[in-house]
Amino acid sequence: MTWATVPIGTVIRSSQYGLSLPSDPEGLLPIVGMKDIQDGRVRIDPTVCINMSEEDATDYLLADGDILLNRTNSPDLVGKTGIYRGDGKAVFASYLVRLVLDRERVDPDYVIQILASEGGQRHIKQLATRAVSQANLNPTTFKNHFYIPLPQLGEQIAIRGVLLAWDTAIEKTERLIAAKQKRSESLSNRLLFGHSRLRQRNTEDTRALHWFSAPSDWQLVEIGKVAREVSALNGSDDGLPVLSCTKYDGLVDSLEYFDKQVFSHDTSKYKVVGRGQFAYATNHVEEGSIGYQDFVDAGLVSPIYTVFQSDPKKIADGYFYKLLKTEKLRQIFSARTNSSVDRRGSLRWKDFARIHIPLPPLDEQHEINAVLDDAKREIVLLQTEVKALKQQKRGLMQKLLTGQWRVTVPANKEAHHA
Repeated sequence: MTWATVPIGTVIRSSQYGLSLPSDPEGLLPIVGMKDIQDGRVRIDPTVCINMSEEDATDYLLADGDILLNRTNSPDLVGKTGIYRGDGKAVFASYLVRLVLDRERVDPDYVIQILASEGGQRHIKQLATRAVSQANLNPTTFKNHFYIPLPQLGEQIAIRGVLLAWDTAIEKTERLIAAKQKRSESLSNRLLFGHSRLRQRNTEDTRALHWFSAPSDWQLVEIGKVAREVSALNGSDDGLPVLSCTKYDGLVDSLEYFDKQVFSHDTSKYKVVGRGQFAYATNHVEEGSIGYQDFVDAGLVSPIYTVFQSDPKKIADGYFYKLLKTEKLRQIFSARTNSSVDRRGSLRWKDFARIHIPLPPLDEQHEINAVLDDAKREIVLLQTEVKALKQQKRGLMQKLLTGQWRVTVPANKEAHHA
């Protein structure tokens, strides 16, 4: 069987806009904003408060089980939803809508599973009206046109119990990923700048530059001494994929990453970046937009990119790329961009090439790279596990919310909710 579906407005007792008050460093009452809605939950930031007494704010105090809906924001963020679980007193901002549900008919945790799901978020965004960079969701439209499946209350609770078990597994794995990423970043900084060394090498004797110090037996060289700029134009070849550079993922296939074309139709003046070459967005490198091309024989990047390649006799690509992606190098890129005479805020090759980097012997570079690759592999395996768990949950929701799969409801709950 399949469940009957009803407009969500039929199970909402009331809805309410929040307060339009600025945060106040002297305030004592936390106010929830969009950034506090994460992964279907409302999390209170005690550092963002308003100057209002609890007595005056009574009508806006959140209650356990309230659902907050982001009614106006960018197209990507409009419709973001979270459930408040009574974690301290707080009010909510004016661009959020509080939904108070009819608890005799629906379970709030069941409803938030639907609203915060990929399908639920996609449906909400379809109901929003869009301007150039802003989207707005009319609460009345949402209430009348967002439908939810409505099994008996006892079965709703049983269904959300199953889904929450998957949420727990996902959250646990994501926390483990975050911890390993933090450790990996710390390990990278220690090894790439010689603060920790492999095989009990000496770390006591160092020499310093303005931005960092390195072991005295390492060289401190300009990038231009170990790499050179490459500038090959595409011409008329339309068969090469266009690549984009991202802060965290480096170079990516643009169409696959953005799921739409964000580059020019005319790529004749685009630059070719071959396998084993580096590229950075000349006007965004201070954000960390630098990548290493190792997944296609050749790709294209916008003319605003700078392409370069290393000298393998002097520096290992893996070590070099990891060094370029550190926060320390990003800070150096930012400082050099700000001090550049280029009024467009770019860091061109002649200035980029003058940046100093620490350079251990080649054998040590390879050892450092191997250790950091092992740490990254652990993270990638966990990320793959999270993707699998999320896919399993999507499949479960499809079966459970349509009634194709039924969940056993304890007899006392069936009797209580009959």
